[in-house]
Amino acid sequence: MEQQKRAPLTEEQKKEKVLRSFVKDGRVAAMPVKAGKRAVILELAAERFEKGRVYSEREVNEILLGLYGDYCTLRRELVDAGLMTRAAGEYRRND
Repeated sequence: MEQQKRAPLTEEQKKEKVLRSFVKDGRVAAMPVKAGKRAVILELAAERFEKGRVYSEREVNEILLGLYGDYCTLRRELVDAGLMTRAAGEYRRND
């Protein structure tokens, strides 16, 4: 019997699969190890911030804590990934 080949997943389908695997009840249950999957989670976190708005570190921490318990690591990774910028204790989401 010949096996049917599945069509490759679209980028959107891949993203949804990662979110289903790592996000439970609106919170990140575990941080992915693989960079590509981790990027999906970081994008999800970045979406919680308005473009153009300035946030204090306390505000960033409160927002991220609602998503993941280790908000400090998440905050640092958002900056390292270039999704947010930090200067003088103020944070902004990058476009």
